[in-house]
Amino acid sequence: MDDMATIQTRPDRARAARDAATVPVPAQRLLAAAGSLAVAACGGASALPEAFADREQAQTLRHALSASPANTTTPAAAPVPTVTELLDWAERAYTELFPGPKVNLVAEPYTYRHYPETGHYLGVADGRVYFLGPASGDVLADAGALADFGARIYGQRFAFSDEQASRFLGQATLGVTDADIASVRAAGYDAWLTQQFTRPLSPGNWDWLVTRGFDVNPDARNAAIGVDSQIWQRLLSASDSLRQRVALALSEVFVVGFDGLTGAYRQFKLAAWWDLLATHAFGNFRALLEAVTLNPAMGGYLNTAGNRKEDPATGRQPDENYSREVMQLFTIGLVQLNRDGTPKLDAAGKPMDTYSQDTVTNLARVFTGWNLDTRRDDVGPEFVRRPMVLTASRHSTLAATFLGATVPANTDGTAALKTALDTLAAHPNVGPFIGRQLIQRLVTSNPSRHYVARVAAAFDDNGKGQRGDLQAVLRAVLLDVEARDEALISSPTVGKLREPMLRFIQCARSFKATSLNGQWDVGNTSDPARSLGQSPLRSPSVFNYFRPGYVPAGTSIASAGLVAPEFQLANESSVAGYLNAMQSFVSRAHRDVRPDYATELALAADAEALVSRVALLLCAGQLQASTRTTIVGAVDSIASSTEAGRANRVYTAVLLVAASPDYLVQK
Repeated sequence: MDDMATIQTRPDRARAARDAATVPVPAQRLLAAAGSLAVAACGGASALPEAFADREQAQTLRHALSASPANTTTPAAAPVPTVTELLDWAERAYTELFPGPKVNLVAEPYTYRHYPETGHYLGVADGRVYFLGPASGDVLADAGALADFGARIYGQRFAFSDEQASRFLGQATLGVTDADIASVRAAGYDAWLTQQFTRPLSPGNWDWLVTRGFDVNPDARNAAIGVDSQIWQRLLSASDSLRQRVALALSEVFVVGFDGLTGAYRQFKLAAWWDLLATHAFGNFRALLEAVTLNPAMGGYLNTAGNRKEDPATGRQPDENYSREVMQLFTIGLVQLNRDGTPKLDAAGKPMDTYSQDTVTNLARVFTGWNLDTRRDDVGPEFVRRPMVLTASRHSTLAATFLGATVPANTDGTAALKTALDTLAAHPNVGPFIGRQLIQRLVTSNPSRHYVARVAAAFDDNGKGQRGDLQAVLRAVLLDVEARDEALISSPTVGKLREPMLRFIQCARSFKATSLNGQWDVGNTSDPARSLGQSPLRSPSVFNYFRPGYVPAGTSIASAGLVAPEFQLANESSVAGYLNAMQSFVSRAHRDVRPDYATELALAADAEALVSRVALLLCAGQLQASTRTTIVGAVDSIASSTEAGRANRVYTAVLLVAASPDYLVQK
């Protein structure tokens, strides 16, 4: 899976130097604006080696990508970065080569940095970038003009094209719109995120059900009416698209699935659950964890509701379901992690467990005595969204020791819960464990360990001494060099398969879908043979629709040591089911949900313009030339002289782009 780039010396260099300079390096480590920034060791001293004195003999770098990387749009002119901006960026973009932060050193005419851990030198002189080390065969290399790096460096801050804005929005929202593209380009990425973080919370799922009378409908108590509509309406129409995208990601970490719920008002339980995730999406992780723990839907799903203390007379022990999953899935995972998400190893080279069965047993005592807050005057579903309350007589009085903390015997249940949640939220695993999964859900399936480490650092400290600030984490995820650098698009290790339900949501939002009767009757789309093969809040188990470490067996993905979580949903049946479902939606409607193609119909006579428009919205214009030619040809084969013909042209363009690998794999 490694694309290889080769550094070539000029013909007039000595043969030994030329041979040493031809060093293959994985492409993802060499993608640079005017060439790779690969720099290698040349002794341990910080003084520049003598080779830097002969700039006229510096080798040039031949590479697959340039300042305007292949398979991306050519950005408008970007500002010329300062030397410090270039060096700081290199440390973020190629951490394994330039582990920073380092301070600037000066040796006229160079301003440079030295990295003794890897032996790399990187410097700028007279507006050009130079490096030296093993990746250059210990020969001075000229990486190009400092100005050539402007688009890549400032590309982490601003969108210089509609395509770049669309790519960002494809990661950060539930669907790309013209208005959002304009907003991102006007504000820049960071300011746009600030705007979204301060945007009012959209009307809740619970309120949507109440507005339509489900709370007083006697059938709603025991029948699952409205259960799918309440979530589809939020995903397809809510104004706070970033918040809802994050809530969707959180719903696949903190999983509650409809089929695992029992009791009354299941639609209201799920509505309250989604409202909780949306409310806390931009908040603090510790507060989110407590809200999750005391939520009635989670209480019923993982047996915290009604969990009782041990009874020596009957042999009853506290239920351990939540105590196990809150560690395994919601906070720390199965193995101890370094800050970069790699496993910590014992003396035998094996991953070290984060907890034992004894830990599970002790922690389970904390989660006893909690149950739904039912009241005598309840006449509707209100009790399924109030946080659970403690019945002290049902709470375990035994001491509990877990993860280095101890709850003394006879501790009040509320105090015991606080100790447990504080301990879990403070565990060093949480940053890399949760951070990596948010990267996977929003940006790429296989983030580098350095990407994970940067996100984990934002979790540990938001820059103001606060731990678990999800706004800081989301900024780190979405603004990281590995998320924003277009030069990485062509790397085979970058990107992710889009989830089937997310494809439908993105298509619906980008083409301004509305509900004909206001009911958003999309229904359960879980059937892989006749629908999407996935439906929100209908995960088949607490382990989500797919595992974050899933590897499709017998594939080149497996051979490369990569993971592809969403491929756990991909099979012959689901591929055909998705296409059939999308064909129905694109050309007609999905039940009462219908797209609006007014803008696209105005372009229908121009196949090139129409396909470019659809590709911009769905895949940031990333159609390969061959794919574009095929789709344009298919559209052009349909006569545009009639209203029906123009509509069919639009349907064909949308469906074929939505079916293309260039869209299915988010880059």
